[in-house]
Amino acid sequence: MRRWVFAVAMVCGIALVAAPAAAAATHNKADAAAGWLARQMTDGERFEADFGGQKFPDQGLTIDAIFAFAAAGVSDTNAGKAIAWLAKPEITSGYVGSGTEAYAGAHAKLLLAAQVRGKNPASFGGVDLKAGLLSLLTPSGRFSDRSEYGDYSNALSQSLALLALDRTGDVPAPAVTFLAGTQCPDGGFPLNFGEATCTSDVDATATVVQALRATGDPVNAGEGTAWLVTKQHPNGGFGFGTDAPNANSTGLAAQALAGHRPAAVKAREFLRSLQTGCAGAEADRGAIAYDATGPNPSTAPRATAQAILGLARVPLSDLHGGGRPQAPVLACP
Repeated sequence: MRRWVFAVAMVCGIALVAAPAAAAATHNKADAAAGWLARQMTDGERFEADFGGQKFPDQGLTIDAIFAFAAAGVSDTNAGKAIAWLAKPEITSGYVGSGTEAYAGAHAKLLLAAQVRGKNPASFGGVDLKAGLLSLLTPSGRFSDRSEYGDYSNALSQSLALLALDRTGDVPAPAVTFLAGTQCPDGGFPLNFGEATCTSDVDATATVVQALRATGDPVNAGEGTAWLVTKQHPNGGFGFGTDAPNANSTGLAAQALAGHRPAAVKAREFLRSLQTGCAGAEADRGAIAYDATGPNPSTAPRATAQAILGLARVPLSDLHGGGRPQAPVLACP
Protein backbone atom coordinates (compact mmCIF):
# COMPACT_ATOMS: atom_id res chain seq x y z
CA MET A 1 0.00 0.00 0.00
CA ARG A 2 1.23 3.52 -0.78
CA ARG A 3 1.47 5.30 0.58
CA TRP A 4 -10.82 16.42 16.29
CA VAL A 5 -10.85 16.65 20.10
CA PHE A 6 -13.91 14.40 20.73
CA ALA A 7 -14.34 11.26 22.85
CA VAL A 8 -12.65 8.27 21.30
CA ALA A 9 -14.45 4.94 21.04
CA MET A 10 -12.77 1.67 20.13
CA VAL A 11 -15.08 0.03 17.61
CA CYS A 12 -14.28 -2.95 15.37
CA GLY A 13 -10.66 -2.70 16.41
CA ILE A 14 -10.24 0.85 15.15
CA ALA A 15 -10.07 4.01 17.22
CA LEU A 16 -12.90 6.19 15.97
CA VAL A 17 -14.15 9.58 17.04
CA ALA A 18 -17.78 10.30 17.80
CA ALA A 19 -19.50 12.68 15.41
CA PRO A 20 -20.62 16.05 16.73
CA ALA A 21 -24.38 16.29 17.23
CA ALA A 22 -24.68 19.25 14.86
CA ALA A 23 -23.19 17.45 11.86
CA ALA A 24 -25.40 17.40 8.77
CA ALA A 25 -26.73 14.03 7.62
CA THR A 26 -26.15 12.88 4.05
CA HIS A 27 -27.07 9.95 1.83
CA ASN A 28 -24.08 10.66 -0.42
CA LYS A 29 -21.41 8.03 0.21
CA ALA A 30 -18.46 10.24 -0.74
CA ASP A 31 -19.71 13.03 1.54
CA ALA A 32 -20.20 10.61 4.43
CA ALA A 33 -16.68 9.25 3.93
CA ALA A 34 -15.24 12.77 3.93
CA GLY A 35 -17.12 13.58 7.12
CA TRP A 36 -15.78 10.47 8.83
CA LEU A 37 -12.25 11.31 7.63
CA ALA A 38 -12.47 14.83 9.02
CA ARG A 39 -13.43 13.51 12.46
CA GLN A 40 -10.27 11.40 12.60
CA MET A 41 -7.96 14.41 12.36
CA THR A 42 -5.96 15.44 15.41
CA ASP A 43 -7.29 18.80 16.60
CA GLY A 44 -9.38 18.85 13.44
CA GLU A 45 -6.35 19.89 11.42
CA ARG A 46 -3.84 17.12 10.78
CA PHE A 47 -2.90 13.47 10.72
CA GLU A 48 -0.01 12.00 12.62
CA ALA A 49 2.09 8.88 12.13
CA ASP A 50 2.85 6.68 15.10
CA PHE A 51 6.26 5.00 15.23
CA GLY A 52 6.82 3.02 18.38
CA GLY A 53 4.47 5.21 20.38
CA GLN A 54 6.06 8.44 19.17
CA LYS A 55 3.94 10.81 17.08
CA PHE A 56 5.23 12.52 13.93
CA PRO A 57 3.41 14.90 11.58
CA ASP A 58 1.97 13.12 8.54
CA GLN A 59 1.87 15.87 5.94
CA GLY A 60 1.22 13.46 3.08
CA LEU A 61 -1.96 11.97 4.55
CA THR A 62 -3.12 15.44 5.61
CA ILE A 63 -2.81 16.57 1.98
CA ASP A 64 -4.68 13.45 0.85
CA ALA A 65 -7.50 14.56 3.15
CA ILE A 66 -7.49 18.07 1.63
CA PHE A 67 -7.83 16.51 -1.83
CA ALA A 68 -10.64 14.25 -0.58
CA PHE A 69 -12.55 17.15 0.99
CA ALA A 70 -12.23 19.15 -2.22
CA ALA A 71 -13.44 16.21 -4.32
CA ALA A 72 -16.48 15.63 -2.10
CA GLY A 73 -17.15 19.33 -1.59
CA VAL A 74 -17.60 19.02 2.18
CA SER A 75 -15.54 19.30 5.40
CA ASP A 76 -14.19 22.62 4.15
CA THR A 77 -13.63 23.92 7.68
CA ASN A 78 -11.22 21.08 8.33
CA ALA A 79 -9.55 21.57 4.97
CA GLY A 80 -8.91 25.19 5.92
CA LYS A 81 -7.41 24.18 9.25
CA ALA A 82 -5.28 21.55 7.52
CA ILE A 83 -3.74 23.95 5.01
CA ALA A 84 -3.03 26.44 7.81
CA TRP A 85 -1.22 23.70 9.71
CA LEU A 86 0.76 22.71 6.62
CA ALA A 87 1.79 26.36 6.18
CA LYS A 88 3.59 26.44 9.51
CA PRO A 89 7.27 26.87 8.56
CA GLU A 90 8.46 23.87 10.55
CA ILE A 91 5.78 21.66 9.02
CA THR A 92 6.50 22.85 5.47
CA SER A 93 10.27 22.52 5.72
CA GLY A 94 9.99 19.19 7.48
CA TYR A 95 8.11 17.89 4.46
CA VAL A 96 9.73 19.46 1.39
CA GLY A 97 13.24 19.52 2.86
CA SER A 98 15.57 22.29 3.92
CA GLY A 99 19.22 23.17 3.55
CA THR A 100 20.78 20.65 1.19
CA GLU A 101 17.67 18.45 1.23
CA ALA A 102 14.82 18.96 -1.27
CA TYR A 103 12.19 16.40 -2.26
CA ALA A 104 10.40 16.50 -5.59
CA GLY A 105 7.26 14.63 -4.60
CA ALA A 106 6.71 16.68 -1.47
CA HIS A 107 7.20 19.97 -3.33
CA ALA A 108 4.75 18.87 -6.02
CA LYS A 109 2.08 17.53 -3.67
CA LEU A 110 2.19 20.54 -1.36
CA LEU A 111 2.16 22.92 -4.34
CA LEU A 112 -0.99 21.23 -5.61
CA ALA A 113 -2.58 21.39 -2.15
CA ALA A 114 -1.84 25.11 -1.86
CA GLN A 115 -3.42 25.68 -5.27
CA VAL A 116 -6.50 23.63 -4.40
CA ARG A 117 -6.96 25.78 -1.29
CA GLY A 118 -6.28 29.06 -3.10
CA LYS A 119 -3.09 29.87 -1.20
CA ASN A 120 -0.03 31.64 -2.57
CA PRO A 121 2.51 28.90 -3.36
CA ALA A 122 5.27 31.48 -3.88
CA SER A 123 5.24 32.15 -0.14
CA PHE A 124 3.94 29.07 1.64
CA GLY A 125 5.43 28.30 5.01
CA GLY A 126 8.36 30.49 4.05
CA VAL A 127 8.98 28.48 0.87
CA ASP A 128 8.47 29.25 -2.84
CA LEU A 129 7.04 25.86 -3.75
CA LYS A 130 7.03 26.35 -7.51
CA ALA A 131 10.60 27.64 -7.61
CA GLY A 132 11.70 24.84 -5.34
CA LEU A 133 10.08 22.25 -7.58
CA LEU A 134 11.53 23.70 -10.77
CA SER A 135 14.98 23.70 -9.18
CA LEU A 136 14.71 19.89 -9.06
CA LEU A 137 14.12 19.53 -12.80
CA THR A 138 17.01 17.64 -14.39
CA PRO A 139 18.14 17.89 -18.05
CA SER A 140 16.32 14.62 -18.79
CA GLY A 141 13.01 16.17 -17.79
CA ARG A 142 12.76 14.21 -14.56
CA PHE A 143 12.04 15.95 -11.27
CA SER A 144 14.56 14.36 -8.91
CA ASP A 145 15.20 14.54 -5.18
CA ARG A 146 18.28 16.35 -4.01
CA SER A 147 19.22 14.37 -0.94
CA GLU A 148 22.10 12.63 0.74
CA TYR A 149 19.72 9.72 1.31
CA GLY A 150 19.14 9.02 -2.39
CA ASP A 151 16.62 9.87 -5.08
CA TYR A 152 13.16 8.46 -4.38
CA SER A 153 11.31 10.40 -7.06
CA ASN A 154 9.04 8.24 -9.19
CA ALA A 155 6.00 8.30 -11.48
CA LEU A 156 3.77 9.62 -8.72
CA SER A 157 6.02 12.58 -7.94
CA GLN A 158 6.52 13.35 -11.64
CA SER A 159 2.78 13.24 -12.27
CA LEU A 160 1.97 15.49 -9.31
CA ALA A 161 4.61 17.93 -10.53
CA LEU A 162 2.96 18.15 -13.95
CA LEU A 163 -0.52 18.51 -12.44
CA ALA A 164 0.61 21.31 -10.13
CA LEU A 165 2.66 23.18 -12.73
CA ASP A 166 -0.15 22.89 -15.27
CA ARG A 167 -2.22 25.12 -12.98
CA THR A 168 0.48 27.78 -13.26
CA GLY A 169 0.59 27.58 -17.06
CA ASP A 170 4.28 26.75 -16.86
CA VAL A 171 4.80 23.05 -17.54
CA PRO A 172 8.29 22.29 -18.88
CA ALA A 173 7.83 20.33 -22.11
CA PRO A 174 10.76 17.98 -21.33
CA ALA A 175 8.99 16.93 -18.12
CA VAL A 176 5.91 15.83 -20.07
CA THR A 177 8.04 14.07 -22.68
CA PHE A 178 10.02 12.28 -19.98
CA LEU A 179 6.90 10.96 -18.26
CA ALA A 180 5.29 9.81 -21.51
CA GLY A 181 8.56 8.11 -22.45
CA THR A 182 8.43 5.84 -19.40
CA GLN A 183 5.43 3.96 -20.81
CA CYS A 184 5.78 0.19 -20.87
CA PRO A 185 5.14 -1.86 -24.05
CA ASP A 186 1.76 -3.00 -22.67
CA GLY A 187 0.52 0.61 -22.42
CA GLY A 188 0.75 1.02 -18.66
CA PHE A 189 3.34 2.97 -16.70
CA PRO A 190 5.86 1.82 -14.09
CA LEU A 191 6.14 3.25 -10.59
CA ASN A 192 9.93 3.44 -10.59
CA PHE A 193 12.07 4.82 -13.39
CA GLY A 194 15.01 3.14 -15.07
CA GLU A 195 14.39 -0.45 -14.04
CA ALA A 196 15.71 -3.24 -16.24
CA THR A 197 12.21 -4.58 -16.84
CA CYS A 198 9.37 -2.13 -17.39
CA THR A 199 6.54 -3.30 -15.13
CA SER A 200 3.26 -1.41 -15.33
CA ASP A 201 1.69 -0.43 -12.02
CA VAL A 202 -1.96 0.42 -11.32
CA ASP A 203 -1.36 3.31 -8.90
CA ALA A 204 1.32 4.84 -11.10
CA THR A 205 -0.67 4.43 -14.31
CA ALA A 206 -3.80 5.96 -12.78
CA THR A 207 -1.85 9.04 -11.71
CA VAL A 208 0.23 9.34 -14.90
CA VAL A 209 -2.92 9.13 -17.02
CA GLN A 210 -4.38 12.12 -15.17
CA ALA A 211 -1.17 14.13 -15.58
CA LEU A 212 -0.81 13.39 -19.30
CA ARG A 213 -4.46 14.10 -19.95
CA ALA A 214 -4.17 17.46 -18.17
CA THR A 215 -0.99 18.45 -20.03
CA GLY A 216 -2.20 17.62 -23.54
CA ASP A 217 -1.17 14.04 -24.29
CA PRO A 218 -4.48 12.20 -24.81
CA VAL A 219 -2.92 9.40 -26.86
CA ASN A 220 -0.60 8.04 -24.20
CA ALA A 221 -3.19 8.80 -21.52
CA GLY A 222 -5.74 6.79 -23.47
CA GLU A 223 -3.39 3.83 -23.82
CA GLY A 224 -2.72 3.93 -20.09
CA THR A 225 -6.43 4.01 -19.33
CA ALA A 226 -7.05 1.06 -21.65
CA TRP A 227 -4.35 -0.90 -19.80
CA LEU A 228 -6.00 -0.06 -16.48
CA VAL A 229 -9.29 -1.55 -17.62
CA THR A 230 -7.57 -4.88 -18.28
CA LYS A 231 -6.39 -4.97 -14.66
CA GLN A 232 -9.82 -4.60 -13.09
CA HIS A 233 -10.88 -7.58 -10.98
CA PRO A 234 -14.30 -9.20 -11.47
CA ASN A 235 -15.56 -7.49 -8.30
CA GLY A 236 -14.67 -4.08 -9.76
CA GLY A 237 -11.60 -3.46 -7.62
CA PHE A 238 -7.98 -2.84 -8.49
CA GLY A 239 -4.92 -4.08 -6.63
CA PHE A 240 -1.39 -2.86 -6.09
CA GLY A 241 0.89 -5.14 -8.10
CA THR A 242 -0.30 -8.71 -7.60
CA ASP A 243 -2.20 -7.90 -4.40
CA ALA A 244 -5.93 -8.40 -3.98
CA PRO A 245 -8.17 -5.39 -4.74
CA ASN A 246 -7.98 -2.53 -2.28
CA ALA A 247 -9.61 0.87 -1.76
CA ASN A 248 -6.45 2.90 -2.36
CA SER A 249 -5.64 1.56 -5.82
CA THR A 250 -9.31 1.42 -6.80
CA GLY A 251 -9.88 5.04 -5.77
CA LEU A 252 -7.00 6.21 -7.94
CA ALA A 253 -8.02 4.00 -10.86
CA ALA A 254 -11.64 5.16 -10.74
CA GLN A 255 -10.42 8.77 -11.05
CA ALA A 256 -8.55 7.90 -14.22
CA LEU A 257 -11.26 5.88 -15.97
CA ALA A 258 -12.64 8.74 -18.06
CA GLY A 259 -14.34 7.37 -21.16
CA HIS A 260 -14.74 3.91 -19.63
CA ARG A 261 -18.03 4.29 -17.78
CA PRO A 262 -18.79 0.59 -17.13
CA ALA A 263 -15.37 0.07 -15.54
CA ALA A 264 -15.70 3.27 -13.50
CA VAL A 265 -19.15 2.27 -12.26
CA LYS A 266 -17.87 -1.15 -11.17
CA ALA A 267 -14.93 0.47 -9.39
CA ARG A 268 -17.24 2.75 -7.42
CA GLU A 269 -19.45 -0.20 -6.51
CA PHE A 270 -16.41 -1.98 -5.12
CA LEU A 271 -15.47 1.08 -3.05
CA ARG A 272 -18.98 1.33 -1.64
CA SER A 273 -18.82 -2.36 -0.69
CA LEU A 274 -15.93 -1.53 1.66
CA GLN A 275 -17.76 1.34 3.36
CA THR A 276 -19.29 0.98 6.80
CA GLY A 277 -22.98 1.71 6.49
CA CYS A 278 -25.95 2.06 8.80
CA ALA A 279 -25.57 -1.51 10.08
CA GLY A 280 -22.22 -0.56 11.60
CA ALA A 281 -21.49 1.28 14.83
CA GLU A 282 -22.41 4.96 14.60
CA ALA A 283 -18.83 6.19 14.95
CA ASP A 284 -17.68 3.90 12.11
CA ARG A 285 -20.27 4.97 9.55
CA GLY A 286 -18.75 6.39 6.38
CA ALA A 287 -15.30 4.87 6.91
CA ILE A 288 -13.87 2.87 4.00
CA ALA A 289 -11.70 -0.15 4.76
CA TYR A 290 -8.51 -0.86 2.85
CA ASP A 291 -9.83 -4.25 1.73
CA ALA A 292 -12.44 -6.88 2.44
CA THR A 293 -10.84 -7.81 5.77
CA GLY A 294 -12.52 -4.78 7.33
CA PRO A 295 -11.48 -1.58 9.18
CA ASN A 296 -7.92 -1.33 10.43
CA PRO A 297 -6.65 1.63 12.47
CA SER A 298 -3.45 1.93 10.46
CA THR A 299 -5.03 1.88 7.01
CA ALA A 300 -8.62 3.18 7.19
CA PRO A 301 -7.86 6.95 7.04
CA ARG A 302 -5.64 6.71 3.96
CA ALA A 303 -7.94 4.16 2.33
CA THR A 304 -10.92 6.46 2.92
CA ALA A 305 -9.09 9.52 1.59
CA GLN A 306 -8.06 7.83 -1.64
CA ALA A 307 -11.38 6.04 -2.10
CA ILE A 308 -13.21 9.38 -1.94
CA LEU A 309 -11.30 10.51 -5.03
CA GLY A 310 -12.86 7.68 -7.00
CA LEU A 311 -16.33 7.97 -5.47
CA ALA A 312 -16.55 11.71 -6.12
CA ARG A 313 -15.53 11.38 -9.81
CA VAL A 314 -13.35 14.51 -9.73
CA PRO A 315 -9.86 14.24 -11.31
CA LEU A 316 -6.86 15.76 -9.58
CA SER A 317 -6.68 18.43 -12.29
CA ASP A 318 -10.16 19.72 -11.35
CA LEU A 319 -9.92 19.81 -7.55
CA HIS A 320 -10.87 23.11 -5.93
CA GLY A 321 -11.61 23.92 -2.29
CA GLY A 322 -14.48 25.99 -0.97
CA GLY A 323 -17.11 23.33 -0.38
CA ARG A 324 -19.67 23.06 2.40
CA PRO A 325 -18.05 23.73 5.80
CA GLN A 326 -19.56 20.86 7.78
CA ALA A 327 -18.23 17.31 8.10
CA PRO A 328 -21.44 15.34 7.43
CA VAL A 329 -22.54 12.01 8.88
CA LEU A 330 -24.20 9.17 7.02
CA ALA A 331 -27.98 9.51 7.16
CA CYS A 332 -29.48 6.44 8.82
CA PRO A 333 -32.98 5.57 10.07
